[in-house]
Amino acid sequence: MIRVRRGLERRLKHARANQRLMRLAEEVARSAPVPVSAQPVVFFNASTRLLGMSLNAAYQLAASWSVRLAGAPVVHFACQGGLSRCVLGTNSADPAVLPPCPGCIAQSRVVHQHHETHWFTFKADGGLEEALKPLDLQSLMAFEWQGVPLGALCLPGLRWALRRHHLAEDDSTRFLYRQYLISAWRVVEEFRRLLDATNPRAVVVFNGMFYPEAAARWVARQRGLRVITHEVGLRPFTAFFTTGEATAYPIDIPETFALSPEQEVRLDAYLEQRWQGNFSMAGIRFWPEMRRLDEAFLERLSHFRQVVPVFTNVIFDTSQPHSNVVFPHMFAWLDLVLEIARAHPETLFVIRAHPDESRPGKESRESVAAWAERRGVRSLPNVLYVDSREYFSSYELIQRSKFVMVYNSTIGLEASLMGAPVLCGGKARFTQLPTVFFPQSVEEYRQQAEVFLTADQVTAPPEFRANARRFLYYQLYRTSLPFDDLLEEDGVWPGYVRFKDHVKAASFDPRNSRVLRVITEGILNGGNFLLED
Repeated sequence: MIRVRRGLERRLKHARANQRLMRLAEEVARSAPVPVSAQPVVFFNASTRLLGMSLNAAYQLAASWSVRLAGAPVVHFACQGGLSRCVLGTNSADPAVLPPCPGCIAQSRVVHQHHETHWFTFKADGGLEEALKPLDLQSLMAFEWQGVPLGALCLPGLRWALRRHHLAEDDSTRFLYRQYLISAWRVVEEFRRLLDATNPRAVVVFNGMFYPEAAARWVARQRGLRVITHEVGLRPFTAFFTTGEATAYPIDIPETFALSPEQEVRLDAYLEQRWQGNFSMAGIRFWPEMRRLDEAFLERLSHFRQVVPVFTNVIFDTSQPHSNVVFPHMFAWLDLVLEIARAHPETLFVIRAHPDESRPGKESRESVAAWAERRGVRSLPNVLYVDSREYFSSYELIQRSKFVMVYNSTIGLEASLMGAPVLCGGKARFTQLPTVFFPQSVEEYRQQAEVFLTADQVTAPPEFRANARRFLYYQLYRTSLPFDDLLEEDGVWPGYVRFKDHVKAASFDPRNSRVLRVITEGILNGGNFLLED
């Protein structure tokens, strides 16, 4: 009975949020001036939501309304059952299951009501299907069709949907890959038609790594169009927009940028909260609690000369393709770390799985836990594996460490902020500045680890911490664009949102919002998507 009541409450909340969306869409359409140019901005985000309003869907919708209220025409490119299998609608346990198209299309009609929309439907290509049938997994990865690198465009989304980096050579995986390739080609065909018909001034897509948006982005870039991608920012209810690749988080920080005393205080206040575990990302709070290191751990630590924390990532995350420049993937790095650990029994290595690895509904199917089991990590007296569900304080561990090993996790930046030396295995957002030790080959990494482990003491250059503070402040308060005055949690699904009750059409006018002014200026006039501080 309680479950039924909660279900009804959720449906009612969702229905009310959609009614409000439709009223706002109509208001915006009535308020928008007559466009002064025939060239529209095209918006596309098939991979960020199904039935509700995710953060990224809300960010893009607000941006599109702002562009329209600024006097530019807008066209939404929207899926009307146009993908045989979509990324969010994939059932990883049974890829044959069809995506929930009716509910998704219904939600899209709510979102795009009163706005020009180019809908695309599915259409099979017999020649493409025949060409794909005999191919093995490696051939599918390298597959090109009429000059379009479909295999490469689809690979990141396939890994994300299957929650693994190493794909299985089996019927199920090949079937899903073929469906993605066929669907990506459908996006290419339809997006080309849309570009031919509209000759847009810019294209805005979510993420840019999932295959629908990646295919559209590829087509647009082939024509020399400006393409903007966006993702969630580091703070709650913030967005990151860029003409680069949003999942790589490119930031151009001026060499002259230095924190003022007020900015130093602001950053310290943020870090104090984060180091207590009080933070969330994309509407998800990773740490329900954060426990101090217990007596059992401290007693074990007392038997070793030194401790080295090893922080991992989620292997299927869309940040990973950007990170794999020294090692082919994170597990190759972990294999080397384990080899180093076996050679240094005097050191306790604490391998910490990322908390997102076991998030309900997004559990990794190629996990650090499984790697640790295969490699016999628990049998090594000087290696401690900490599961993603264990919430003891990583920050307290860093304070006790000789140095820290990371792949590309944000905690590497935080460790630098705490003054700890950090040895980084993958290219990270924060390696854009000298913030950590980042060897440029596997052998250099091995040698640097050896130097650190045998030294009496390891210290990081002072500029690492200074650059880390500069980078984090810029990321938090210049590139992360806040939408908290417009959005709030919807009370239905974690990470999903609704527009607040006070929000009106005028709220999206760039003249009334400094955040939307920055975004609109970036989209229409080549602005830098940076918030003035």
